[in-house]
Formats: sequence, C-alpha cells, structure tokens
Amino acid sequence: MEKHFVYILKCADGKLYTGCTNNLEERLKRHENGQVKSTSSRLPFELLTYIVFNDKYKAFNFEKYLKSGSGRALMNKRLV
Repeated sequence: MEKHFVYILKCADGKLYTGCTNNLEERLKRHENGQVKSTSSRLPFELLTYIVFNDKYKAFNFEKYLKSGSGRALMNKRLV
C-alpha cells in the first residue's frame, strides 16, 4: 500500500508551506533544489512536521483542510 504524506515547511520568510506527496524524501529534495515554484524564492526551509496517510484522498483532503481558515488555526495551535 502506497503511503501519502502531508507536510509543513517553515520557509526563510517565516511563512508556512503545506504540501502533499507520495515520496517525501524526493519532494523535499525538489524543494531544496529550487524546483518547486512556490518555495524557490523562500529558501532555506525547515521541515516542521509530516503526517502519513494510507489513503491518498484522505491526504489530499487533509492538505486542503490545512489551507482553510480553521485548518490554519489547527495547524498553528497543534501541529507547528
């Protein structure tokens, strides 16, 4: 069964970036190498946390939730 990861980065500008992937190590390398447009100008970053899901749809839905107002509140209060 393929794992899916929702992860939270803290970028050099102090802002948080939330993403979802099925290969966390490879995705972080792409961030580090400036290959991800939304973080390429905000390097370096720190991986704050990640959550593992067995269901990709649950992972995508959780990522989407974290980008909402109440999701951001949960993220700031409990996850970072």
